[in-house]
Amino acid sequence: MTLAHTQSRELWPKQAAEHLFDELAQRDHQKPVRGRYAVPMTDYSALPECEFAFPGPLRDQLVAAVLDGSKTSTTAMLIGYEIDQEDLPVAGLQEVVNDSAGTPVAVIEMTEVRQARLAEVDLQHAIDEGEGFTTVDQWRAGHEEFWHSQDIRDEMNDPDFTVYDDTVLVLQRFRLVTRLP
Repeated sequence: MTLAHTQSRELWPKQAAEHLFDELAQRDHQKPVRGRYAVPMTDYSALPECEFAFPGPLRDQLVAAVLDGSKTSTTAMLIGYEIDQEDLPVAGLQEVVNDSAGTPVAVIEMTEVRQARLAEVDLQHAIDEGEGFTTVDQWRAGHEEFWHSQDIRDEMNDPDFTVYDDTVLVLQRFRLVTRLP
């Protein structure tokens, strides 16, 4: 479903992550180990936020699927990034996942980001969204229902917003890095 990001406007996501690691290393006097640091990172407050769908039952379902490992992919519309003037996520970007109450519950890391037309979404991506879809048609019907909802139309400021076969999507794969207390 939709994925909203809050990230630094001054740095690209990978640069922002590297900058954060450098700052933490200087503060904690740690030595880098292949771009990471020997001591596990515990302060995630500087990472961009990741919010699946809108607050409520759907977000809670998606967050639970991330936490139980059944959700390892997600889909956003490219137009959403353009409207919000946000950079696209990139492989290696880490984000803090927020639940419906806005509480950080996990950190995920993007492992693959690609663009595809709506008509090109593959079955594996649909299954890996962790929502129980077993066909691309089911996945598409569920996503079209969401993307044609009043909430999305309000967010797009377009009462007739509709997706088509040629709508460009941002398909993202990620891994769960850690659960947060």
